Amino acid sequence: MLRGPVGILHNMSRTDYAASFFAKSNNRRIRMKVFDYSLVKDPQYFKDGRMDAHSDHTYYRDGEEAKEKETSFRYDLNGIWKFHYARNYGSAIPGFEKEEYCCRDWDDIRVPAHIQMEGYDAPQYANVQYPWEGHEDIHPGEIPEHFNPVASYVKYFEVPEEMQGKRLFISFQGAESGIALWLNGHFVGYSEDSFTPSEFELTEYIKEGENKLAAQVFKWTASSWCEDQDFFRFSGIYRDVYLYTVPEVHVYDLQIRAIPDETLSAAALEIRTNTWGKGTVKITLSKDGETVIEDKKALDGEEIYSWKVADPVLWSAEEPQLYDLTLEVYNEAGELQEVIPQRVGFRRFEMKDGIMTLNGKRIVFKGVNRHEFSSVSGRHVSEEELRKDLKTMKQNNINAIRTCHYPDASLIYQLCDEYGIYMIDETNLESHGSWDVAEFTKDYTYVVPHDKPEWLDMMLDRANSMYQRDKNHTAILIWSCGNESFGGKDIFEMSQFFHKADPTRLVHYEGVCHDRRYNDTSDMESQMYPSVEAIKEFLAKDDSKPFVCCEYTHAMGNSCGAMHKYTDLTDTEPKYQGGFIWDYIDQSIYKKDRYGKEFQAYGGDFGERPTDYNFSGNGIAYGGNRDASPKMQEVKFNYQNITAEVSADSVKVINKNLFVNTDIFDCKVTVAKNGKVIRKASLATAVAPLSEETYALPLAKEEKPGEYAVTVSFHLKEDKAWAEAGHEVAFGQYVYQVEEPKKTCPEGVKVIRSTHNIGVRGAYFEVLFSVLNGGLVSYKYAGKEMIEAIPKPNFWRAPTDNDCGNLMGMRYGQWKIASMYLSHKDFRQGPYGPGNEPEVEGNEKTVKVTYTYLMPTTPLSECRLSYEVSGDGRVKTTLSYDPVKELGDMPEFGVIFKFNADYDRVEWYGLGEAETYSDRKKGAKLGIYANKVADNIARYMVPQECGAKEEVRWAKITDRKGRGMLFEMDENNGPMMFSALPYTPHEMENAMHPYELPEVHYTVVRVAKDQMGIGGDDSWGARTHEEYLLETDKKMEFSFVFKGL
Repeated sequence: MLRGPVGILHNMSRTDYAASFFAKSNNRRIRMKVFDYSLVKDPQYFKDGRMDAHSDHTYYRDGEEAKEKETSFRYDLNGIWKFHYARNYGSAIPGFEKEEYCCRDWDDIRVPAHIQMEGYDAPQYANVQYPWEGHEDIHPGEIPEHFNPVASYVKYFEVPEEMQGKRLFISFQGAESGIALWLNGHFVGYSEDSFTPSEFELTEYIKEGENKLAAQVFKWTASSWCEDQDFFRFSGIYRDVYLYTVPEVHVYDLQIRAIPDETLSAAALEIRTNTWGKGTVKITLSKDGETVIEDKKALDGEEIYSWKVADPVLWSAEEPQLYDLTLEVYNEAGELQEVIPQRVGFRRFEMKDGIMTLNGKRIVFKGVNRHEFSSVSGRHVSEEELRKDLKTMKQNNINAIRTCHYPDASLIYQLCDEYGIYMIDETNLESHGSWDVAEFTKDYTYVVPHDKPEWLDMMLDRANSMYQRDKNHTAILIWSCGNESFGGKDIFEMSQFFHKADPTRLVHYEGVCHDRRYNDTSDMESQMYPSVEAIKEFLAKDDSKPFVCCEYTHAMGNSCGAMHKYTDLTDTEPKYQGGFIWDYIDQSIYKKDRYGKEFQAYGGDFGERPTDYNFSGNGIAYGGNRDASPKMQEVKFNYQNITAEVSADSVKVINKNLFVNTDIFDCKVTVAKNGKVIRKASLATAVAPLSEETYALPLAKEEKPGEYAVTVSFHLKEDKAWAEAGHEVAFGQYVYQVEEPKKTCPEGVKVIRSTHNIGVRGAYFEVLFSVLNGGLVSYKYAGKEMIEAIPKPNFWRAPTDNDCGNLMGMRYGQWKIASMYLSHKDFRQGPYGPGNEPEVEGNEKTVKVTYTYLMPTTPLSECRLSYEVSGDGRVKTTLSYDPVKELGDMPEFGVIFKFNADYDRVEWYGLGEAETYSDRKKGAKLGIYANKVADNIARYMVPQECGAKEEVRWAKITDRKGRGMLFEMDENNGPMMFSALPYTPHEMENAMHPYELPEVHYTVVRVAKDQMGIGGDDSWGARTHEEYLLETDKKMEFSFVFKGL
């Protein structure tokens, strides 16, 4: 620790290998050190002259500053710095740090920023593989030499007047991956760990007037072997930089613990201070303006104080109750030195009988992994972007974040305290590329950190840096040792550090499931992407620990199918305590295509190799503007804390909240007839936490013919930090029918039989069937042609990312060929083989035309498509297929239409409002919805299946005049799947970026019996669950009706 007057130096750490000697300078005795770049590859050289890690509290000169949240003890160095880029250390300018070397003509660069986001080097996305693989043959203990960018920074500054004559320090909140620092030519120190602060004392090197601060940041250092997270690889000074000074008496480090006893009726408030100088501190704890504790204590070095608090108001994600703690520090003369405000939450998190509990209740994590990422600025996320993320999470019932796989910038912890979001705070560690093969070969020579003593100090330093900075944040329930770094003694020692330093929290590490030698590393069993069945099987054999999925329901592209199976398991298996979706936001970066149009770029789009391409896009929120993607609709429902099981005249309300009664929400009941709301009412509920009650609905069951949807929903009564009053937090819906008499069409049709065509005419329409071309070639309504191409049977969808991962294209490829190349002609009878003549059946009211299509599959197969035309212009369309066993199921079973792109509006009565699939529709409501056709192209980074609507009763596409085509379900067939997009599945499949899609010429409508589910257990092999595949064990038939408008 640093203590005492200016000029007294803290001891060099045992990792301080730089050569040192003393020299006289400005009548001061200055330790002169020399930076040695050769040590950067040594895992034991990771800090040199760096300050001890400390809490992230902010201190102010007085109460006024504290109120304004602007401290005069800091001087911001963010802004424009001088900059030089070199592709390796040998190309960097030697001696640039010296006072006499002028850097004023260098380039300008903004700080904070990644250099790759400022025009130097290029962003490189890689998942498991190290970014230098295939370019340089190196192993841990070595670093790339040919290409390893070096960023040299210079900042000229004068010490602000109010800081002159005082101890002066500098804080780099984040520099990736190693930073060497000089001031006025003197080497100050070196630090690694890209995601926690690097702070140095500058006092002995400062001078009057202008000072020259110089820094070199190395892209890859020894620690880069442990920073192989699944992310874009950046470098540079990318978090805030500031100078700071301290008063005569200063609380350097602060530890606050506010832990209720087992009865929860009393709590201990414990404060530990580490102070420079002697003095006193006035401590005030208040809640909502009322003082709870007021006391004075002496300050001298390390002190521990404690108080009892009766009947504490407890903190949770459901009710994030915070107290205000203020420390006023005085010197021995009684003069105010600093004011430290801190928000404090009382909560008790512990393992009880093998189950994780918060304030005595079994907790369920409804979580998400969140990379710190911005499409504008990489891992430097703005406060506006961060707040939007957290508000979106709270609005969608997400109650927990895992900081993957490094500590985030400090603001998120403060906001999670305030908003109420549980946190797993994760150490900056992932070495996936060092062991993914070793797991099978059993050769652990190059696995890091494993049991290797030379890596242990670095690991403990990272754990300590995170712990010390973040320890006072109520939201953090669990410390994580890192991610995907196999197992071993070093990580076990990290867990031991956390346990010893902080017995008030639990410790997490997933990697022990790959190496059970140190199974006690993790307090909970944590695994990635197990199936629900695998979780059940594991717990049946070993339930000694609670089970969490630190990553699950891999949200790459169009995904999150069958997520509900995992959330349902938390209700039936006490030992399964939830999981964290992978992940929150797409890692994509704004870039322009060759025509200057902006798009969201992913791995490989910057010419970087190796890369893992679009595997960077796994978010339930889009990159760019950070809006929720359609997947969020399902997440919100699966994570809701109130279940409403609705019937026609009652609702069972199941309150899964641990601490709040349902009476804090407004409960609303609506009844819609055929999609239109006809009645509304309020319902008073008061269901205690973890209880259920059944209530009669305030609206009677309807008796008039029609389809009725009864929706019971819960809403915020008052504004919150994350949403306004009226925001819906939960809902349930029930649908019932009151039979109505079937209508018959009185009008008849006229049939015109010709050699090559069959015409059907009614009062306002005309239909033409081609014998020659094998299909419906014309549908005119009110004199306007509607059909742009012959409708065809369709069995294909544009493969999703999950489909690509599980080789759906290879497994189902025959159905794509069948969709593209089926024909009414028989190729077996020569190149101009005779076509199958359409079958024509008719009576006075209707005429039915049926085509048989041969499909080029192995073995050969066929399907039939019939059109039954009525006198009012309605065409009942039926697709039938006798399954061929060898072909199995298909991705989709329906009919595809092409209309003019002028029909750019879509309205539907079915599930909405976001897209739905057979395995992702729990969060949808039955209703009438409308949007533009183009709106149904979800902004997934790679174009793929999107925009589908399940359980559709009717849908219509129209132009701006309201003219177009209506599609209705067939009453005997039931609701249908409907899709209206600007592209065919094949056009979408051919594009790897949205800009590769063609100009829009059509509105492409697909009407189907159904489509296979999208899956999402993972994106590299997990298939759609069997119950969400199309059934092909008997004859398949699907009917629907279309009619002009």
